Parts: sequence; C-alpha cells; structure tokens
Amino acid sequence: MASGAPRVFVSHLADIAVFDPNGDQVGRVRDLVAQFRVDRRPPRLLGLVVELSGRRRVFFPITRVTGIQAGQVLTTGVLNVRRFEQRPTERLVFGEMLDRRIRLVETDEEVTVLDLSVRQISSRREWEIDRLFVRKGKGGAFRRSRGETLTVEWSAVSGFSLDEQGQGAETLLATFEQLRAADLANVLHHLSAKRRSEVAAALDDDRLADVLEELPEDDQIEILGKLKEERAADILEAMDPDDAADLLSELPENDQERLLGLMRPDDAADMRRLLAYEESTAGGLMTTEPIVLRPDATVADALARVRNPDLSPALAAQVYVCRPPDETPTGKYLGTVHFQRLLRDPPYSLVGSILDTDLQPLTPGDSLPAVAGFFATYDMVAAPVVDDGGSLLGAVTVDDVLDHLLPEDWRETEFHQPGEANGEP
Repeated sequence: MASGAPRVFVSHLADIAVFDPNGDQVGRVRDLVAQFRVDRRPPRLLGLVVELSGRRRVFFPITRVTGIQAGQVLTTGVLNVRRFEQRPTERLVFGEMLDRRIRLVETDEEVTVLDLSVRQISSRREWEIDRLFVRKGKGGAFRRSRGETLTVEWSAVSGFSLDEQGQGAETLLATFEQLRAADLANVLHHLSAKRRSEVAAALDDDRLADVLEELPEDDQIEILGKLKEERAADILEAMDPDDAADLLSELPENDQERLLGLMRPDDAADMRRLLAYEESTAGGLMTTEPIVLRPDATVADALARVRNPDLSPALAAQVYVCRPPDETPTGKYLGTVHFQRLLRDPPYSLVGSILDTDLQPLTPGDSLPAVAGFFATYDMVAAPVVDDGGSLLGAVTVDDVLDHLLPEDWRETEFHQPGEANGEP
C-alpha cells in the first residue's frame, strides 16, 4: 500500500485472509497491535496478530505488509515470526480500543469508539492510527438510533491512557459477528479476564452457550462465575446437556445445587442424570437430546428432523427409533436409521421398516477406551446408549469422545500443519 493511499478502517480487517508472496494463505487477522505515543501523536501500528492453521497466534510486524486490498493482506512472508505475547506498552485494537468510552478534548463530551482508521505514513511501511469513528453518548454499535456519529482526528480525543471501568462490547462483537463459535471462543480466550467478562455479558444466551462449549475449562468457570446466577442457569440450559453437565461437575456442590434449582425441572433432571455417571463413561459422555422417532414415523419425518440447523453434524447422522415415550429415557429402543439410508428410501417409508438392528448399542457404564474402540471399529460418528431395561438414555458423538481422549489443554495446543518444523510455519 503506497504512501498517500486511502486510509483503512480496522473493522474491514477483522478475520480477513493473510497471503504470502506466492499467493498461499497463511492465516487470518485476529487483531492489530498499537503503541501509544506522547503529546497526542497518533499511535504507531506495530503489527498484526495473525492466527495460523491450528489456532497458533503469531505477531506479524507491519513492516512485512506489502498491501491491503479487496479484503486481503499481502505480505513478504511469515518466516521468523514470534508467537504473540502482548507487552505492557502494547494495546490490542479490537480487544482494548473498540467500544472504549473516551472524551472529545474541545467539548469534554463522552463518546464511544465504533471504529478506527489506519494509514501508511511513509515508504518505509510505517503505519499509524490517525482517526476515530465515534458516537456521542454511551451507545454501542447496535444502538444506531442514539447519538450523533462523527469522525475525528486522534488529537481531538483523550482518555485512552486511563483505566476503563465499564467498557462495552457491541462493536467488538459486530466486528467478529461472522466467526464460528470455536473461532470466537479463541478470540475470547486471548482477551484479558476483564474484557472477556464484558464480551460474554454482551453475547446473547444461545451464542454464549455455543462459545462456552468451545472454551478451555478455566475460562468456562471464570465466565460462568461472573454472570448473575439466573443468567448462568439460562446459559447452562442453552448448552448441549453433556457439555453443561461437564461444566457443572467442575463447580462446588453448593453452586451446582443453586444453579440446578434455577433451571427448568426437565433440564435440571437431565443434568442430574448425567452428573450421576462417571465422566469417562458412555453415560458421562452422552447427550440426552438425540433425534428420537416412533416406528410409525416416515422417512420424510426423519429428514425433517435431521434438517434442524441447531443439530451438530454428528447428531444429525442418524435417528433412533423407540417406543414411546419419545424423550429420554425412552420406551424400548428398537434400532437406528442412518442418514444415508434415509436418502435411499422413499419419503413415505416407515422408519420402523428400515432399522439397523445389527449394531449393539453402548451401555452407560462402558469405559472411554471401549467407546473409542466401538467408534473406530464400526466407523461411527454417533452411537446410542441404552440401559439394562432397553430404554434409550442418549447418544455419544465422536466429538465428545475426541474431547476426552485429547490432552486437557488441547484447545490451547498449537496444531502444526505438514511442512511446519521447529515451531516455525
């Protein structure tokens, strides 16, 4: 990007692809790193936080950026980059500057930062933050009807150097709105505890539930502990039952009982049932909400249930046919119908006539190695769990098996791609 080129607003840089000189994508932009200067001079842009394959975050010096155009960052390559660790003098643009409440120097009015622009200031590839897009008052990105918006020079504002006591999160969330839950969880994990709590508070219940399921255990406990108990119970209800039970199991017994008491009776009953099993057994791994159909349901009925976008691909891979009642624990488990079989048979066929009855279901006491062996032997992505009385209790999915087989800190582990050596991409 040559000197004198138009400025770029940082909201346009969130999650865009970073390419090396050969045109190969090396990662995505997760944040920008700035350094404040004295005398109200615009902050220097030091570089980018780029997430490589396998969630590894590295610091990418701005001097290696050769162009920003059409939703992509072009670079000289990523050799000799260091893993990103924020220094005391550095500020994260998305994590610490968006949604910040500051003041206009001339009028002392309070404004909220909605966006910032960066520009290249010399042929040496030096960049700075030169302007801010702000809204008067305290409204964030989703409060468009409140307060006048304006673009101001960096020298026209004050307050970035002060500790922020109540920073919002609307603009940050709008910036990363399109991220998958796992990627947004990775963004949250790298924020400060204070900022993580603010962002979690601003997420709606379903989105926060999805994100919590993807966070390391310590972050889950920290976030849940900072929510009001009524909302914490709502979040647990919105999570997959097995993930919610895993989280509850890490809390002190008194906290468990208080939260269970605030949940809907049916959801609390599911939680108590799951908490009764050892964590590393089929009963502890299963979800209590698989797709259950009666034998007189049709293939069309089954496909309609499978289409539910809230289902994970693993849970949608098969339906379980049982006598009533339809909620787990069900009546007698009759068999499984795999998704591929549903695609092969006419829509009017009854699921009771196309059952797979050869595959023995899991029992709730089956150990983790036994469950993993079952999945590997039969190439399954989900499997029913049935009790001694023949009732379906739930289903184990392959993602939960992997979650328990991998090291406890796997969500924070750097997974290197082929061709990476000695920790360098």
